[in-house]
Amino acid sequence: MFDFLVNAEGGLTTAGYVVSIVVGILLFAAAIYFAGKTTEKKKMGTKQLVFCAMAVALAFITSYMKIFSLPWGGSVTLCSMLFIVLPANWYGVKTGVMVGLAYAILQFIQEPYVLSLFQVCCDYIFAFAALGLAGLFAKSSHGLLKGYLLAVLARGAFHALGGYLYWMDYMPEQFPAALKSVYPIVYNYSYLLAEAVITVIIISIPAVSRGLARVRQTAVE
Repeated sequence: MFDFLVNAEGGLTTAGYVVSIVVGILLFAAAIYFAGKTTEKKKMGTKQLVFCAMAVALAFITSYMKIFSLPWGGSVTLCSMLFIVLPANWYGVKTGVMVGLAYAILQFIQEPYVLSLFQVCCDYIFAFAALGLAGLFAKSSHGLLKGYLLAVLARGAFHALGGYLYWMDYMPEQFPAALKSVYPIVYNYSYLLAEAVITVIIISIPAVSRGLARVRQTAVE
């Protein structure tokens, strides 16, 4: 089945793109349905859907604004993770995970690479859905900052897991054995933490902080 969906370079065939889009639509629809069932208001309102859709769109756009990229995948973008964390901060974990899932599907369609189903889950589905964990601090003081840092750490953990299970097999034979145990962690957190530092600096600027607070107030009213 993978031969039908994935080409020899690990990318998607035309059929793979079609299947990915269809599955993505179904998963996103299911996520909206279950998120709506579990909100305090018993349904996801139009306003909430609009804010979540805007967040995903902004995240996707800023994911193309790369400050630098690493040779084995991963890049420092212009705060793209922040736009996925924001809905989690506004509406909680369940909605945050749903938004992260939608973004994961777009990322997979944008830059697909398939070694196995679980590798796709580690590098895309689980990693980006984990950004929704930022919602755990939605009601805390400095919740956006705390949630963002947790989200970055959670995403990195799944990327590192994928690195251990799959990507280390592609390292050159002369790669030092002593570094294999730490390389996936160092590699993945290098670009994630670099983006996190930039984002934290930006959201700590008083004018930006006040603007985000006003957006949050509008989103949750």
